[in-house]
Parts: sequence; C-alpha cells; structure tokens
Amino acid sequence: MQDLNFYLSQLNAWIWSPPLLVLLVGTGVYFTFLLKGLQFRYILYSIKLVFTRHDDAAEGDVSQFQSLMTAMSATIGIGSITGVATAIAMGGLGAIFWMWVVGIFGLATKYAEAILAVKYRIHDEAGEMSGGPMYYLERGLEWKGLAILFSIGGTIGAITTGNMIQSNSVADALTNYIVIDRIWIGLALAFFTGLVLLRGIKSIAWVAEYLVPAMALMYIFGGLLIIGINYQAIPRGFYQIFSAAFTKQAAMGGFLGSTMILAMRMGVVRGIFSSEAGLGSSPIASAAAKTDRPGRQAMISMSGAFMATFIVCTITGLVISITGVLGKYGVAGQVLDGSTMVIYGFNHTLPGSGIVVTIAIIMFGYTTILGWAYYGEKCFEYLFGRNSIVFYRVLFTLLVIFGATIGQSMMWNIADISNALMAFPNLCGLLGLSFAVRKESDSFLNIIRQEKESP
Repeated sequence: MQDLNFYLSQLNAWIWSPPLLVLLVGTGVYFTFLLKGLQFRYILYSIKLVFTRHDDAAEGDVSQFQSLMTAMSATIGIGSITGVATAIAMGGLGAIFWMWVVGIFGLATKYAEAILAVKYRIHDEAGEMSGGPMYYLERGLEWKGLAILFSIGGTIGAITTGNMIQSNSVADALTNYIVIDRIWIGLALAFFTGLVLLRGIKSIAWVAEYLVPAMALMYIFGGLLIIGINYQAIPRGFYQIFSAAFTKQAAMGGFLGSTMILAMRMGVVRGIFSSEAGLGSSPIASAAAKTDRPGRQAMISMSGAFMATFIVCTITGLVISITGVLGKYGVAGQVLDGSTMVIYGFNHTLPGSGIVVTIAIIMFGYTTILGWAYYGEKCFEYLFGRNSIVFYRVLFTLLVIFGATIGQSMMWNIADISNALMAFPNLCGLLGLSFAVRKESDSFLNIIRQEKESP
C-alpha cells in the first residue's frame, strides 16, 4: 500500500507540474483581461445578488441561493479548513499567498464557467436541468471526446474529492474527541447520505440551504474570535505568509524544507480544491438554478468563490500562522496535519474551542458529500444514461464507509489526480468558448446598466 501511495504521489507531482499550474492561473488572467477586470468591478454587486435576487419563475430546478449553497457546500468546509491546513503542512505558510493569487484570477474563471453552464444547459429525460462542462464542451465547443474525459474525471473526483476525503476528514475530527471505530462513523454518514440522495437535487439543495450558512457563520465567528484574542500577532502572521511565499521555509514537523515552487504548487492545487475555479464541478450546480440570464447566475457563482477563498481560507491560514501550530506534534506524537492542526490552533488559544472546528468539519463534510454526489451523478448520467443513476447512488453511498477507514495521504493524491482530469478539459472548453463568454457577459452588463438607469 505504501508503494502504491508513493507512485501516486509521484504521478500527482508530475501532473500538477508548472504547465498545468500555468494553464490554470493563465486562464484566470486571460478572462480577467477579456472581461476587463469584471471581478474587481462587480464583486460587491455579486454578493448583493445572493441575498436580494429571486428568479423563481425562471427555468431551473432550485433557487439561485440554493444553487450557490449546493456549490459552496462542496467548497467551504473541508476544502477551506482541511485543504488549507494540508497545503500549509506540505508547502509552508507561503501556500496561503498563492491561494490568494489563484483566487483573485479564479473569480473571473468561476464567472465564465457559470455563464457557459447556464447558456448550454438542457432538460434531461426526467425534465431536470443538466449542465456543466460536459455540455458546453459537446454543444458549444463540439468536442465530445473532451466532454467524456471531463465526465470520467468528474465521476472519479466525486468519489474521491467529494466523498472519501470528506468521510475520512470527519472520522479524523471525531476520533480526536471520542474513542470509536471509524467504520461506525462511515456507516452513520452513509445512512444519512443515502437518505438525502434518494430525492435528488431538490433534497440536496434544501439541506445545503440551511446547513451551509449556519456552519459557515459559526466557523467564521469562531475563527475571528481566535484571531481577535491574538490580535497582536496578526501583523506577524501576515508577514510570515508573504515572506514564506518566496523563501525556503520549515513545513511539516519543522524539518521538511519547503521551496517556493512547492508552496506555489500546494497553494494552487488546494486553492482550486477550495474555490473549484477552473475545476468545472460547481458549474454543474449553477446549471440547475432558476435564473433569467446566464450572467446573473455567473455573478452569484463568483461571489461564492470569493467567500470561500478570501474569507474562510484566510481565517484558517491566519489561525494556523498566529497560533504557531505549524510543525508541532500532537499528544500521540504525530505531526499535526489537516483538520487536526486547525483544531489544535483553536485549542491553543481557547481550550475547548476546537469543538467548533470539529462540528464544522462534520457538518461541512456531510454537505460536501451531498454536493459532490450531485456533481458525480450528472457526470455518470452523461456517460451511461439516466437509468444508471440508481446504481451510482448506491455505489456512492457505500464508498462513504470505505473512505472513513482508508489512509488520508493516499486519498489526497487520488483526489488531486482526478481534479486534474477535470480541470484540463474544462479549461480547454473555457478558452475555446471565451468569446461566447464575453458576448453573453456584455449583453448582461448592458441589462444591468439599464436596470440602474430605470426609475
């Protein structure tokens, strides 16, 4: 098993080498210029839309807010807590800086993805909305081979990134507090997952609509409290993040030399995992939204990436930085990593407060499983037809149990590889349809101006 993990790690490092990193960040830079810095000009407007816009009479399966919460259930939480901590453990604090960089340009990518998802969505055999990269690759770019490749990556990604890593992280968090066999945690998660999956996207969106905002606010408040108590260390925390982004530094256990390249790679990889910008998964949820214009949903989707990366990820990074838990060891003598590092950071400042992180990880892990279940279902449906969905739901639910018991290192390697399988064809589609994005965006921005000018 160790040999297999070693080879997976080597393959992961090869795939996430500079060419793919440049393609990811470069796509965001390209759309930033193509759309004239839209993410800087309209970010406040996009956040406002989340709470004020309702197109319930428009085509779609769920409300715009439910669509956003479904997408954010797959980003805020494990990606913004465990993913950030894992990036720091391997790449040092400098990884946070590179997450911000990819996040800034990723907002434009996120906007472009959602526009295309709504523009090229279709009604499936059951009358539900189906959209995402596989549909704009086939219907827009007219390249079915890439659509199939994305769907394969999306199916694997849902099983690894969205399923087994989540149940594994939940099991890690729980076993820090109670002595329980991880298989029981997996069984409990599988039961509640199957309960919701039976009713499809509407049930998933309903759960996400209530759980995601409540858990996000709880974690944000808890993190800001820890940062506030250590307010004198905030300047030092930011200095460590910025300086570590360009220098060699200590990472895991204080002995692993983390270079700028490793910090950059981990920052980009985990930044994509957190915001999903360029990955192509969240547009699948955007396609299900009730919206009158593709640009309207694209704005709302962009706001989700902003909140995940620049609020939740930043809070996680600062807590780790100012509490000094990077490179420390737990009570069992293990190097702190993942969610355990964040829990120790909370407890280091306010004994017992780590329970906030644990509860957040459990709830977010569960909602992330549900959100990715929908992504994987749509990819599986694209590959094998509507009748295959029942088989997929049963398989997905059972793998929740397996994920709770398997080693986390191997899962992260498999997840990163599957993310690359999704990202490459999706980025090809975005670049190939970039002028369709600009045309649709220009049309929508004209409507916004007219709405502002009308009495």
